[in-house]
Amino acid sequence: MAKGGSDYFGLGRLVSLILAIIPVTSWVCGIITRIQDGKILAAIIRIFFGFNIIWILDIIFMVLNGKIFRLF
Repeated sequence: MAKGGSDYFGLGRLVSLILAIIPVTSWVCGIITRIQDGKILAAIIRIFFGFNIIWILDIIFMVLNGKIFRLF
């Protein structure tokens, strides 16, 4: 699902931006979208580091190009 138009389950850019701004929803949605994409290692990294630098990178990437930060 997240491979479609925008991130976080194919939701619109504004809704995805709002979800990225809220730390808890960004963390949970980030983990779920990584698991749906089959990127288990990225989901594990998100679990441990999702509340710091990755959260800030998600917000920056979402504002600049409408996609959350994709490590791999």
